[in-house]
Amino acid sequence: MAGLIKDEDIATVRERARIDEIISEHVTLRNAGGGSMKGLCPFHDEKTPSFHVTPSRGYYHCFGCQAGGDVIKFVMEVEGLGFADAVERLADKVGIQLRYSEGDAPGPRRDPGQRARLIEAHKLAQEFYADQLTTPDAMVARQFLADRGFDRDSAETFGLGFAPRSGEALVHHLRQKGFRVDELITGGLAAQGRSAYDRFRGRLLWPIRETNGDTIGFGARRIFDDDRIDAKYLNTSETPIYKKSTVLYGVDLARKEIARTSQAVVVEGYTDVMACHLAGVGTAVASCGTAFGEEHGRVLRRLLHDHEDFRGEIIFTFDGDEAGQKAAMKAFEGDQQFASQTYVAVEPDGMDPCDLRLAKGDAAVRELVARRVPLYRFVLGNLVQGFDLDRADGRVDALRRAARLVSSVRDRSKVDAFARELAGMVGVDVEEARREVRRAVARGPEQVETRGRRTPVEDEPAPPAPRPDVPDPRDPRFAVERETLKLVVQHPAAVGTTAADLTADDFAHPHYRAIWAAVAAAGGPAAATSPETWPATLAASLPDPSASPVLGALAVEPLRSLREPSSDYVAAHVYGLQEVTTQRRIADLKSRLQRTNPVDQAADYNKMFGDLVALEQHRRTLRDKAVGSE
Repeated sequence: MAGLIKDEDIATVRERARIDEIISEHVTLRNAGGGSMKGLCPFHDEKTPSFHVTPSRGYYHCFGCQAGGDVIKFVMEVEGLGFADAVERLADKVGIQLRYSEGDAPGPRRDPGQRARLIEAHKLAQEFYADQLTTPDAMVARQFLADRGFDRDSAETFGLGFAPRSGEALVHHLRQKGFRVDELITGGLAAQGRSAYDRFRGRLLWPIRETNGDTIGFGARRIFDDDRIDAKYLNTSETPIYKKSTVLYGVDLARKEIARTSQAVVVEGYTDVMACHLAGVGTAVASCGTAFGEEHGRVLRRLLHDHEDFRGEIIFTFDGDEAGQKAAMKAFEGDQQFASQTYVAVEPDGMDPCDLRLAKGDAAVRELVARRVPLYRFVLGNLVQGFDLDRADGRVDALRRAARLVSSVRDRSKVDAFARELAGMVGVDVEEARREVRRAVARGPEQVETRGRRTPVEDEPAPPAPRPDVPDPRDPRFAVERETLKLVVQHPAAVGTTAADLTADDFAHPHYRAIWAAVAAAGGPAAATSPETWPATLAASLPDPSASPVLGALAVEPLRSLREPSSDYVAAHVYGLQEVTTQRRIADLKSRLQRTNPVDQAADYNKMFGDLVALEQHRRTLRDKAVGSE
C-alpha cells in the first residue's frame, strides 16, 4: 500500500490543471481584460458577476462571498471533497500518474490505481443493474416504485436498478469486463462463500454517488417476501471508496442547488430524496444506512460554504412522534458543531416526504420545507410540553429545565430571544425567564431531560476572539499596503529584493500583516520560482486562515497601472509604504515627547529628540526615493 501523495506531484497537478478549464466545467467565464476572466459565482446566488479567475496565476476569487484559492481548492469546494481526493481527481483529468510516499506517514493509505478500478467497476455495475430493471424478473421492483409515485423516467433520473435473484449475474458480467474477483470483493460488489457471489440479490437498488456523479456504492431494498435476509435495506459496507459516515444520497444531484440557494434539506430515506427532487426541492439529501453525523455535517458545510460570516440553512425533516423528537435532540447536539442556521420541518400527520407527495402532491412537499422552524424552538417546545403547565410547580419545573437548554445555546445573540419565547411558552414574566437563564449559566453544565431522556448541556464557551474585518479595497488608509501586496503576490519577480527591508510592522491591517508574514515565511518575493504556484505557496503559509479570502482577492485584483509594473512603479510603492510606517513612528514619538518633562527627564527627552530628527531624515530619504521612482 502507498502513503501520502508526494509534494512534487501535487505541485505538478497545480501547474498542469488549467484553472480556467476546470472552472469552466461549472462556470461560464468571459474575458474581463488584463488576463482575467469572470462569471457568476458557483458558491452563492448572484446576478452580477463577481467571480474572477486569473489563469496566469492559477487563482480564483469571488468579491461577493470571499471564496477563493487555487485549482485544488476549487475542486474541493465545488465537489465537496477532501484535499487528497481533489488532487487525485485533477490528476486523472490531466493524465498525471501520482506517486505516493512509503512508510508510516500520517493520513489515509492509498493504493495508486485502485480507486479508478473500483469506480469503473461500480459504473458498469450501475449500468448493468439499470438494464435489469426493465426485465420481466424486475416487475415487483417496478411495481414498488409505481406504488410510491415513481415512473420509468424517475427511475432513470436517479439511476435505479434491479439485482437479479440468481446470485452470480453481476460477478459473471464484471469478470467478462476484465475485473478480478478480489477487486469486486474489495469494492463491496461481491462476497466470498464457496465461490464469489453477488453482494446484492433480488433487490431494488439505488446507486450512491459522489458529488461528481461517480457511483461508489448501493442501497438495496427488500422487495420479495422470500428474501432470506430480513433487513429492509442493505447498504454497501466500508470500502476504499465508500465511507458511510461521509456519503450522502442525492448529493450529486443536489450540490449545485445547495450552493446556489445556501440551503440543504436532510431527509431520512432514498425515496424521500426522490420525492423532494421531483417536487421541486432540489437540495434534498439523505445519509446512507447510518444516522446523520458530524462528518456528514462537514460535507454539507463545504457545499454550503458555511462559516461564521456566511451562513447557510440545514433543514431536517422529522416525524412529530417520539422518535422524531429524539432525532431532533440528536441534531441539536450536533448543531453545536457547525455554524449553519439549523431548522426542522415536521409534517403534522407524521408523513414522510414520499408519502406526503403521494397523498397531497408536489406542492405539499414544498410547503413542508417552507414551514420550517428553528431547531432550538422545536426542541424547546417539545421539552416544555412534557410538563403540566396548569400547575404552578409544573411551570416552575418547566422553566428551570428549559432555561438550562436555552443557556447552552452557543450563539449568545439568540439567548435573549429564546428567553422571551420561553416566557410565552411557560406563561411567566419575561424578566423571570431571563433570570432563570442567567442562573442556569452560573450553575454550569447540568443534565437536560427531554421526555424521559437526559442529555448533557455544555458550559457557555469563552467568546471567540474577534476577527478583523476584511479590508475594503477602496479604503484610502490601506491603499499603499494593498497595492504593494498585489505587486508581491502577482509579480514577485518584478518586486525581487526591492522589498527586502519590509517587515510585518509596515502593514497596519491584520490581514495584510498576516499575508506579509506568509511572504516572509516563503523567503520573500525573490524566492518565488513560479508565478503560477506562488499564491498557493503563500496560502499554505498563512498564519491566520481568515486572511485567505483577502489573499485570493489580491491575486486577481488588477493593478492601478495599465501597464506591466516597472521597477519605478514597484519602488514607488515599496518606499512609499516604508515612508507611511516611518510617519507612524514619528507620530508616536512626538506623542511621547509631549508627555515627557524635558527638565526632570532630560536624558530621555534628549534621546527621543535625537531619534525624532533621525526618523525625519529617514522619512525624507524614503520620500525622495518614492517620488524619484514615480
